[in-house]
Amino acid sequence: MRSNNPHRGYKVAGCAIFLSFFHVTLAAGASGKGSQSQDDMHVIHNNQLDLREIVFIIQSQSNHFHVRQAERRRADLLKQAQSLTENPPVVVLLPSLSDNEGDWSILPLLPYLSYSFGKNSSWIVFLEEETNVKMTKLLQVLAKFDKNKEWFLGKPLHDEESTIIHHYAFAENPSVFKYPDFAAAWALSIPLVVRLANKVRDEPLKSDFTIDLKHEVALYIWDNGKGPNLTAVPELCTEAEDSPQAQPCATTLSREPPPCGEPVNKEDIFVAVKTCGKFHSERVPVIKKTWEKDALFLEYYSDHADPSIPTINLGVPNTERGHCGKTFAILQRFLSSTVPNTRWLLVVDDDTLISLPRLRVLLSCYDPSEPVCLGERYGYGLSQGGYSYITGGGGMVFSREAVVQLLDSGCKCYSNDAPDDMVLGMCFNALGLPVTHSPLFHQARPEDYAREFLAHQVPISFHKHWNIDPIAVFNKWLKDDLREKPSGGLNKSAKTEL
Repeated sequence: MRSNNPHRGYKVAGCAIFLSFFHVTLAAGASGKGSQSQDDMHVIHNNQLDLREIVFIIQSQSNHFHVRQAERRRADLLKQAQSLTENPPVVVLLPSLSDNEGDWSILPLLPYLSYSFGKNSSWIVFLEEETNVKMTKLLQVLAKFDKNKEWFLGKPLHDEESTIIHHYAFAENPSVFKYPDFAAAWALSIPLVVRLANKVRDEPLKSDFTIDLKHEVALYIWDNGKGPNLTAVPELCTEAEDSPQAQPCATTLSREPPPCGEPVNKEDIFVAVKTCGKFHSERVPVIKKTWEKDALFLEYYSDHADPSIPTINLGVPNTERGHCGKTFAILQRFLSSTVPNTRWLLVVDDDTLISLPRLRVLLSCYDPSEPVCLGERYGYGLSQGGYSYITGGGGMVFSREAVVQLLDSGCKCYSNDAPDDMVLGMCFNALGLPVTHSPLFHQARPEDYAREFLAHQVPISFHKHWNIDPIAVFNKWLKDDLREKPSGGLNKSAKTEL
């Protein structure tokens, strides 16, 4: 259980809070759009908000690429602020606040945020590395709301149908519950932060797994109706920054992905597909009809050697779950002279659908000489000193250096059927090597994610063939070139979130 001492495990924020005399005053007759009533809105001529009252937290990561991206975002915010006032707001990168790697899940961090900013601030605004902010417009938006009340602001997402990634919550009416799209930025008023921080201190966080953070944060705040719902703020947007639709927006997204260089070469990636005899005729043909052709080096690993595919028997018996023994055998084979010496290893399930050309673009942003473990990040027991891991179904990407350090550490499976992705997460955590999250990898099917969430992505992977035509899903979401218009409605202005 986390100590009540707000200093424990945390760093001192790297930026002091300065007084600012820049104020935003609402124009006469301004009114807020959304679910709030006039009684709950503080809309008067003299409603003033200055920059010292806002704390910006960039939800970044510790990988060098992400640090650079977040520092660019921080510099842009401070540059805008400098044009408005001599005294900058507080802008911090999430990893700089804490030594607790699991605090990317936000909730364990609340006591520290309350202690550090609760007395001199009015709002905490969370944004991602890719979120463009128009400072003046954002100040105008926040000034519409009474800062002395509890507010949870964002761009709302909702489920079209009950989904496994949300534990089938609100199964009778999934669309009734709204949760924020983090890419558009989201905000908490300080009174809400203070109350939630007290709750976290008094009642240990109960969730074992962190799967979809934005949904879980909203559930915790809502608290079965005892807390506020998400208030929709139409000025928090995920429109492309140069789109005509972005004119009224306080936040937008960049049209193009970061300029990381040319995509990595095909010969730089070795692909390992985990399968078993009973799926040779059902799942493997889907891979061969869709994405296998984009791999230069690919092997299928099974409990049964089938020369027609071909598959390789690693000598590890098939298990109904977990597959840890098989995955560690793949890691050992990757470092052997049996397979080509490549910079990157991709491990997927036989029901993973993936775009290798898009993966090659993404990997150009990462240094294979560093220990990189990349994919969709989940968490286990993060509030009790647990660990993060890359969930296997969406694809796990390892740099060669990461595999070398992992195997050299002696970390191994406690059983062949242990969950491989979670064991790998424990191993990397023990080594002090954080995993790196990309929302472009998906553990589930497209229909398991909010439509608006996928609308600003160019996804890299999906997982599961359950109740879908996997070839049709691949053709709709993953087949087209990154810069062309996919048949799912994505276009050139679609956002690639790295």
